[in-house]
Amino acid sequence: MVDARQPPEHAVNSAANPAYDPDALRAALRSEKIAARLALAVDEHRRLSALIDKHLTLALTHRPPGVVAFCWPIRNEFDARPLVGRLLAAGWRACMPTVETVAAPMRFRLWSPEAAMSRDPYGIPVPAERAESLPPDVVLLPLVAFDAAGYRLGYGGGYFDRTLAALQPRPLSCGVGFELARTADLHPQPHDIPLDWIVTEAGVVRKEVA
Repeated sequence: MVDARQPPEHAVNSAANPAYDPDALRAALRSEKIAARLALAVDEHRRLSALIDKHLTLALTHRPPGVVAFCWPIRNEFDARPLVGRLLAAGWRACMPTVETVAAPMRFRLWSPEAAMSRDPYGIPVPAERAESLPPDVVLLPLVAFDAAGYRLGYGGGYFDRTLAALQPRPLSCGVGFELARTADLHPQPHDIPLDWIVTEAGVVRKEVA
């Protein structure tokens, strides 16, 4: 990945281009990539997911057990629950990011396979128990789209950027998705935070350290 501190080329050119509309570009890209993911055949989704699971397993089992955060899979995303179950057996703890207040950083609720579940304001399953937020060491973030600089496109709420910016110390941020989500340029905005890792069926790409 490139040095995220260097301004992307489009940031220099966009001011001179009155037709440049990053929100419209990202919205169109979001629709395109979600449709492509939903169109994956069941067998292909299973095959690609198994490769992602393998790469994540190899990458994470070299780390000491900690707290891993992940999301309940929606819209044909990679399902991290089997992986997280194995991490739990190896001594990790798990949590799920949860929207408790709209347009605010998320909180992390403890998760186990036996946890009672409820739904957040967007209808996504989350642990029902409202205990103290459990700060994660590793966050697995679903990818709608991503680029070579490590920027991620999600569903448009800005929750993960807001949450990562608020966490101290900053956890290892891992974008997880399929290669079909790759794009040349996500047109990142000033609040966007590049991820530490991108994990797809092709492998793990780690952000270069300047």
